[in-house]
Amino acid sequence: MQDFPPFLINGYRNFMSGRYAAESERYRELAEDGQKPTTLVIACCDSRAAPETIFDSGPGQLFVIRNVANLVPPFGPTGTFHATSAAIEFAVKHLRVEHIVVMGHGRCGGIQAALASAAGAAPAGDFIGKWLTMVEQVAEKVENNDLMTASERQTALERIAIRQSIGNLLSFPFIAEAVDGQALSLHGAWFDISSGELWVMSGESGDFRRPEL
Repeated sequence: MQDFPPFLINGYRNFMSGRYAAESERYRELAEDGQKPTTLVIACCDSRAAPETIFDSGPGQLFVIRNVANLVPPFGPTGTFHATSAAIEFAVKHLRVEHIVVMGHGRCGGIQAALASAAGAAPAGDFIGKWLTMVEQVAEKVENNDLMTASERQTALERIAIRQSIGNLLSFPFIAEAVDGQALSLHGAWFDISSGELWVMSGESGDFRRPEL
C-alpha cells in the first residue's frame, strides 16, 4: 500500500487549524446530538461541483448524495443494490428533510457520455453505460435534434435529466405522500462551472432561471 496523499494531509492540517478550530463547538454538538439537516442535495460526483462549496454550507446543514450525472432511479425495490435509493430513503424517512434539491451542472461528463451513447459510442466499462440507460430515451431525442449545437444539446439534456429525476422522486411512495402532505418540497438547480451562475427550476413551468441575489 502506498503512502497517503500528502496534499490530503496538508488539507486536513489546514482544516484543523482553520474551520474546525472556529467551529469545534458545532462539531461536538453534531457528534452528541446527531445530524439534523433540513435539505437533501442530489448532485453529480464531478469534483468541480461540490454542493457544500456552492451553497457555502456548514457542518450538518446538507445531506448530500453524489453519483454520475446526479440521476435518481425510479422506485424499484428489487434484490439488487440501490445506493442512491437507500440514501434517499434515509434522508426522507429518518432525517425527515424538508427539501430535496436535484442539482446538475454544466459540462457534465455523464451527460456527455449519454449523448455519445445515443450517437452510437457507448461508454466503456461495466457500470457507467448501464447507469446512464436511465436517460437513454431522452438522450436519443436530444442528440437527434439537428437544430441545436453540440453545446446546446449538452445543456438541454443536463436540465431535462434534472426534471426527469424529480419525476422519478415522485415514484417513491413515501416521497409522494410527504409532498402531498406539504412536509417535503422538491427543487431543481443547475450550476454553470465556467461562470459560477446558479439556475433554479420553476416548480410551475419547469423552466430554469437565475435567482435574484
